[in-house]
Amino acid sequence: MAEESPTGGEKTESPSAKRRADFRKKGQVAQSKEIQTAALFTFALLFWIFYMPNFWEGLTVLISGIWRNPTSFHGTPSDVINLSFFLVKELAVLLLPLFLLVVIIGFFSSVFQIGWLFTTQPLAPDITKLNPVNGFAKMFSLRSLVDLVKSIVKVAVIGWVAYATVYSHFDEAMILVDTSVNAAMMFMARVAVLILAKVCGILILIAAIDFLYTRHEMEEKMKMTKQEVKEEFKEMEGDPYIKSQIRRIQQEMAKNRMMSEVPEADVIITNPTHLSVAIKYDTASMDAPVVVAKGADHVAMRIRELARENDIPIIENPPVARLLHKIDLGAVIPEELFKAVAEILAHVYSLKNNTQKWN
Repeated sequence: MAEESPTGGEKTESPSAKRRADFRKKGQVAQSKEIQTAALFTFALLFWIFYMPNFWEGLTVLISGIWRNPTSFHGTPSDVINLSFFLVKELAVLLLPLFLLVVIIGFFSSVFQIGWLFTTQPLAPDITKLNPVNGFAKMFSLRSLVDLVKSIVKVAVIGWVAYATVYSHFDEAMILVDTSVNAAMMFMARVAVLILAKVCGILILIAAIDFLYTRHEMEEKMKMTKQEVKEEFKEMEGDPYIKSQIRRIQQEMAKNRMMSEVPEADVIITNPTHLSVAIKYDTASMDAPVVVAKGADHVAMRIRELARENDIPIIENPPVARLLHKIDLGAVIPEELFKAVAEILAHVYSLKNNTQKWN
């Protein structure tokens, strides 16, 4: 059954790229803590196996150095403080590689799961987190139940593995009373490493299962209702009504600019019924005539009105008007129309010259 959205409706739609990005910006990503735990235990164990000889050697040198100089320690408060600082410093140096490994593995186990992500939004104060109702609901959520079951299973399995491993070596442990201290320590170290290795295997299995479940849980959380998809589309693409209004305003502005060019035209070529095209040609600055305005129906009528108000000649030529109406505003006329337009312009210029002579 699909999850219910707080805004109503079932979350049945796959999350969009924008929704994924929004969740990521908020720090809401599919990250399994079990991956980090398993990685830390596993790599720390592997590192410790190889580093343990050096560690014990350094620890032996440290202890031997202290025991060789018992006379330098007099039991005064200052001696106790100095010895404590010395031990902390030397032990920190010995354990520093292990600490660095823990930091590096912790960092890369997160990067492996979610990539590079830095956001401060999860740290921002959220008053809803103080709501006791939400807190109570969260305590009994499916995720809380899964975490509880996972913790119980993890503790039970690890405890059983530790017990079974120790029990299988019980007979061997009984004869340690007749061996040296070093042999007993080696046996205990070997059993401890074996237990930790098995624990790491269990943690890796749990981490793999938890990782898959966490990703599935996040996918379900990011799913959208049909209404959310529509709202996001409106947000990204713009409200259709607003877009239509913007388009209408742009068309009005373009028409006004076009109409302002009509008084500068040399001739208006028309189809007697519904087309008008304004042509301008300046021999000093243009290589060919240019379409400065055009329109159909009421726009064509308005072009003709402006032409009459500004004494622009209007020539009826339906074939030429239809061809010119297909040309973009501001474009020069095509070569195949040069002759027809040239004849019209020549006729217009002759009319102007005759008018000027009579005046």
